Amino acid sequence: MSRTYDDSMFIDTFEHEYTWLNGFMRNVRRFSAKNAIIDPETNRSWTYGSMNKEVNRFAHALQKDGVKKDDIVMAALRNSPAFAMSYVAPRKIGAILLAANFNLASGEMALLIDHNKPKIIIYSANIKNVILEAEKKCSHKPERFILADNIENEAIPEGHVSYEDYIEGMSEDEPQINFRPHIYDEVLRLCTSGTTALPKSVPLNDINEVLSAHDVIMHYPLNPNDACLNMTPWFHRGGCHCGGPCPSFYVGCAVVVMRAFQPKNTLDWVSKYSITFLMGAPANLEMLSRAQERTPKDLSSLKGIITMGAPLSKVDCIRYINTLTPNIFNGYGTTETFWNSFLRPYNLPEGAGSVGGSCIDDEVRVVQIYDDKKAEPDEMIPHDSLTEGEIIIRSPEKTTYSYYNNDEMTKEKFYRGWMYTGDTGTWDDKWFVTVRGRKDDMMVVSGENIYPTQIEEAINEHPKVKDCIVTAVPDKIRGQAVAAYVIAEDSSLTVEDLSAFCAKSPMMSKYKRPRYFAIIDEIPRTATGKKMHYMMKKRAEGDVLSGILVKG
Repeated sequence: MSRTYDDSMFIDTFEHEYTWLNGFMRNVRRFSAKNAIIDPETNRSWTYGSMNKEVNRFAHALQKDGVKKDDIVMAALRNSPAFAMSYVAPRKIGAILLAANFNLASGEMALLIDHNKPKIIIYSANIKNVILEAEKKCSHKPERFILADNIENEAIPEGHVSYEDYIEGMSEDEPQINFRPHIYDEVLRLCTSGTTALPKSVPLNDINEVLSAHDVIMHYPLNPNDACLNMTPWFHRGGCHCGGPCPSFYVGCAVVVMRAFQPKNTLDWVSKYSITFLMGAPANLEMLSRAQERTPKDLSSLKGIITMGAPLSKVDCIRYINTLTPNIFNGYGTTETFWNSFLRPYNLPEGAGSVGGSCIDDEVRVVQIYDDKKAEPDEMIPHDSLTEGEIIIRSPEKTTYSYYNNDEMTKEKFYRGWMYTGDTGTWDDKWFVTVRGRKDDMMVVSGENIYPTQIEEAINEHPKVKDCIVTAVPDKIRGQAVAAYVIAEDSSLTVEDLSAFCAKSPMMSKYKRPRYFAIIDEIPRTATGKKMHYMMKKRAEGDVLSGILVKG
């Protein structure tokens, strides 16, 4: 295609130089002595200069192990300095970071390893036993296992190596590469829940990273003088991209590391480290608010708190505004597309309950629902706050519109430049969307997406279980809790048996385990035999109150 000007240098520079890593390296040069990472639990910190030196040592160690362009480095890490280094080091040599959920059970972890075939796995000491079990179960055998993050008192498993020993003696110089980076290169792979025990793998390219960072920078806004603490795990899209490593290291601000959420520590650290932005799920804000009401701390440095994962009620929003900060933000989106609608402080508390309107570069629509096909993107429902449809998202800058090695789910979820979320909702004349439910019965527990079919399959492995149906009940802390209705094959089956079985299941992460059980005689089904999850969801809350569903 001809232009009115010579576009060759623009195309070459844009496609090869407009990368996230180049943004990070600009900060290494201009903010070399400025804090990049603060780790309160170990009383350590890294400047941009010292962080880059350690990143380079890690990258050289990976190269020595034969890691090349497009190889997978899997990180099953808590929020930690090791995670931060893992976020940057692989892309220095063209490798891809697979950010794994460290909460996975060993069987789930083994499936993830076999699906993605990482050359290197770096993992936190607190999940050592899970990794060792997964190593036995998986068919693919990685070249190296690296034990990381506060391992002073940990025995290194045979054949594994500590992170410190792995990078010991490696060069701090920039590693040499034999390729030119490109903005379409995959640099990060995230995991999102699916209907099976194998999480869907979501590839993100370099320009996705840059523009996700820009989205955060302009929405907060975020600048180099800020300090961010994400109260949720960085392996999430909302964790790494919402005030986590992606935007923070790109803009040049500081990241404060929190391995596991503790309300008191969060409040103390806001004051101690002059934290300006906190990020977390609504459950985090609830616990934070309770702690602040009991023992108030100085939160004057806060510019805002950003929450994702679920809408805020107006009552809760007003409480958080009065207790924590007047600047509450609420984002809505997916692992595949990051956030795509956003409520800013000037939208709240009046807009609470909705997920707001589309982000600047995105478009969120609500379209018709059909039993046998997708609605076309222009088949929108009325803006009457009553008619319910499916929420779809157009986000060309923050998604690759694909799953790794999963053509079936790619075809199901992506169509004509839109992602079909499976969420149902309404919208008003301002195009503000309110989420109403799920087409596919997904549950959200403490910000984690859970599908009932996977839990049902695991429970049905119990020799005394004939069948079961799983749904959710409201939970003040977690948002929702999992409830399992079970038909017994053997009349001696008890709730205690079920609870113990779920606790030991290698295919059921801790956060997926049912908190409530009931042994019943019949499961409601459609004429074609499909389980009617929506009927169980309607009765479940009442069953908790009446004692039919009991805690396991």
